[in-house]
Parts: sequence; C-alpha cells; structure tokens
Amino acid sequence: MKSAMTTLRSLLFMLYFVALTFAMGLGAIPVRISRRGDWALSYAKLWARLVLRGLSGICAIRIDVTGEEHLPAGPCLVASQHQSFFDGFIWMLLAPRPAYVIKQELLKIPLVGPMLSLSGMIPVHREAGAKALRTLMSATRAAFDGDRQVILFPEGTRTLPGAPVALQPGIVALTRQSPVPVIPVATDSGRCWPRKGIMKHPGTIHVAIGAPLAPSEGRQAITLALSTAWAELATFNARETAQS
Repeated sequence: MKSAMTTLRSLLFMLYFVALTFAMGLGAIPVRISRRGDWALSYAKLWARLVLRGLSGICAIRIDVTGEEHLPAGPCLVASQHQSFFDGFIWMLLAPRPAYVIKQELLKIPLVGPMLSLSGMIPVHREAGAKALRTLMSATRAAFDGDRQVILFPEGTRTLPGAPVALQPGIVALTRQSPVPVIPVATDSGRCWPRKGIMKHPGTIHVAIGAPLAPSEGRQAITLALSTAWAELATFNARETAQS
C-alpha cells in the first residue's frame, strides 16, 4: 500500500511538473521578448519555487537547509554535490542571484532553453576541452562582476548518494582564479529524488552549506579540501537523517 501511494504521488508530481513547465514556458514569451535578464531570473525563481512546493505537497518531501549563514549575499562560488534534478532547483531559492554552470545541450530544450540563456546561466560545451575551460573561466569572472553566485557541480553529473566520483578539472581552475569565497555544499537529495526514473520517495532532503574553503594551491590540495568538507557535511546530514 505504501509503495502504491509513493508511485501514485510520483506520477501526480510528474504531471504537475510537466504542466507547470509548459504553462510557464508559454508565459515566459513576453519576458523573452523584453530581453530583460533580471525579469528572466525572477521568473525562473518563481518556477523553481512552484516546482519545490509541488514536490513537498504532492510527494511528502521536506527540505532541510543548514548553514545558510555561510552563504554571502554577494558573489561566491558554490561547489555542490549533485545527486538529482532537485539540486538544479534549490539554489534558485537559496542564492539571491544564482548563475548555474550547465551543459550547453540544455539550451536546446524548447521554451526552457531560451530562458536559461536570458537569465544568465553559464553553458559549457564539455567536449570542447581547453576551450570550454577558458570560456567557463571568462563567464564566471563576468558573473562575479555582476554580483552573481555561481553554482557549480564539480562531479560533473548526477551521482548515487555516497558514491565516490572524480572531480572535474573546472573546480580547480575556478578555485584558483576566484576572488570570492568558495562554499562547499553536501546533499542527500538522491535518497528522495533518485537520479533515474520518476519515483519520488517521502522523507527529508538535507542541504548542508559549509564554511568557505581555506585558500589552497595545487590540484591535489584543492580537491582534498573540497572532498574533506563534503565528507564532514555528509556526516552531519546522516546524523540529521537518523534523528528525523
């Protein structure tokens, strides 16, 4: 019975998500015509808020965020774990002016893609190698100058909870060049919103925001600092899960 209810809730949320996205995609046409990036970002924030409200209301999934005091109001680089599509929505609510580093292919999604570009997201063509890295570094500098919080998923793809994954080289280059705080974030979103399939499992998604990383030099030092911070934050999330 419990499994059947979870399946029904997951299907209802999928219908809600598709209908909401289509309706807001059509509603975004005037924003796209205006070419106002600030309007596009506000509209994207509204979309994300409605998606997550639907997730909580339909699928009985709570969202617990800790460490928000570490997140500055100004520019910063958020280095977050990535386990599900949830991670692509939550920073629209947590950061004042987020700029996600996204796959360039997302710009091709009908209705959604043009809004991603207009709202100031940072597309990366990952197969372009060194050129892609130079483009990423230039775009993030511009985002910092625009008082944006750059959201980066250093694992490069959605991963299973607790699975070790090699970090992409972009995080090292960006950490070296960033004149802003680098904020580590751990999440267990994959427990409730798996990376594959439509199932959404009731429970609590934890998002633990850590203190800024201490300055480090060298690839190994940077990746070790981030991995250590993630491990400590993930341990905190696990304790919160056990107590809930």
